[in-house]
Amino acid sequence: MTHFAHSPSPRRTLLALACLGGLAAPVAALAQSAAEPGPSLALSADGSLVVDTRAKLAWPRCVEGMQWNGRSCTGTPLELDYVQAQAHAQARWKAEGVPWRLPRAAELRRLVDKSASTPGLDARLFPAAPSGWYWASNTNVQGGLAGNQYNYGNVERAQRQVQGGESLDSTRVNQRFAVDLQTGDIRSDAAKFSKLHFRLVRTYTDQ
Repeated sequence: MTHFAHSPSPRRTLLALACLGGLAAPVAALAQSAAEPGPSLALSADGSLVVDTRAKLAWPRCVEGMQWNGRSCTGTPLELDYVQAQAHAQARWKAEGVPWRLPRAAELRRLVDKSASTPGLDARLFPAAPSGWYWASNTNVQGGLAGNQYNYGNVERAQRQVQGGESLDSTRVNQRFAVDLQTGDIRSDAAKFSKLHFRLVRTYTDQ
């Protein structure tokens, strides 16, 4: 499993980029919005889904690879690369006839309970959930990801140094978004071949 270093917590503190030249995967993170409305989460009638009633989204209570047994989540969480996670979503959609997909970063971050003394997922809603970084489907920085961005000019120079002159555009082809479900941090430079956990989501209907 690929582990990422957590970004600093102060909202206006920029990431020190001087050390990027010696890293295999340069760090580029996005600052959290200073004010983001919390979700309104509720259980479905059968208890198998968590419904975000504001965003009209439905989430399985278990991370992919685990199963809801009526009381908790059992089994082994999947850790897949980005392409494999997308293929898994498509396969589940086909098998169940339900349009499951990878969530966007802003959608995934809504699950983090920032009001708790220790931020993270509410274990009553999402039992036995592994911590760490999860895949998101964003390809650009839009849709509720307000906040200061880090200096991508410095990141680009670091990437060229590490990768022997490869351009930033070429590098981005191999990078995807990920969200830390412990802190709500978002990053856009997760290597798509990293093995991460992931959750699926679909539009919620009460039918």
